[in-house]
Amino acid sequence: MNVNEISFENLPKAVSHLMSEIAEIKSLVEKTRTPVIPSKRLPIGIDDACKIIGKAKPTVYALVRKRLLPCYKNGKKLYFFEDELLAWIEKGRKRTIHEIAAELQASVRTGNTRR
Repeated sequence: MNVNEISFENLPKAVSHLMSEIAEIKSLVEKTRTPVIPSKRLPIGIDDACKIIGKAKPTVYALVRKRLLPCYKNGKKLYFFEDELLAWIEKGRKRTIHEIAAELQASVRTGNTRR
């Protein structure tokens, strides 16, 4: 069916054609859709944790002892989760000079200056 052929008389035929096209597209999408399998959070050991955060073992042990680094302990062994270590790294982000200046300008405009 051509787009130029649509008129009031053949409107039901055009709607029927569009419905069949939509059904075909829907079936193609459902065939190509891969099922989403939730990934398991697997614990990692201290050696892998050291590689992820870029610190030596004694430093990691010190951070754990000070309760600054998220970890789990079962017996004498420490366990970590990669996503928690990456979140710990992101939490320590320092603001740039431009971000600080923009924040200062925004607070001056609104009159919310800290004293």
